[in-house]
Amino acid sequence: MMPIGPLMIEHRLIEKVIDLLRRQARQAAAEERIDPVVIEEAVDFIRTYADRTHHGKEEDILFRDLAEVEMSEEDGRVMQELVDEHVIARRTVGELVEANERYRQGEPGALATILEKLDALVELYPGHIEKEDKVFFPAAMKYLDQEEQDAMLEEMWDFDRRMIHEKYQAAFEEMKDRIGQT
Repeated sequence: MMPIGPLMIEHRLIEKVIDLLRRQARQAAAEERIDPVVIEEAVDFIRTYADRTHHGKEEDILFRDLAEVEMSEEDGRVMQELVDEHVIARRTVGELVEANERYRQGEPGALATILEKLDALVELYPGHIEKEDKVFFPAAMKYLDQEEQDAMLEEMWDFDRRMIHEKYQAAFEEMKDRIGQT
């Protein structure tokens, strides 16, 4: 398996969640209300799975290694666009968290901001994923020989094995801060 295989498999789950968010946004707009817990769940998925796990493997492994090789100007440009889109997604999720907190506090206009941020995410991800799957990933593999691809794939598996521990160590730290005990 090439190292882009697991990334493309992860894309399928991200697409499913983005579709759910698209439907949730439509429903919330029609009903003029949203369940803040749904937003918290979406944020957790995007931050943990889509960003930290998936984008983490892209940025910390694939893009890192590709930055060491001489890529075409076009491939380098596309890789930078992808990194920039990751940054946009992170910023948008942060703004979604803030809007959700304001919504919980009953602030007028917060729902509109939530819907705006959800719309931004459901617009960003499909094009981003298509660019990776159909343009960048196939082009990127020509820069890596089989040994490099195998090593990268192994590093990605190791990355995934560590993620569950990082997530729940962070959950412990959050609980400890809330409870005030060590």
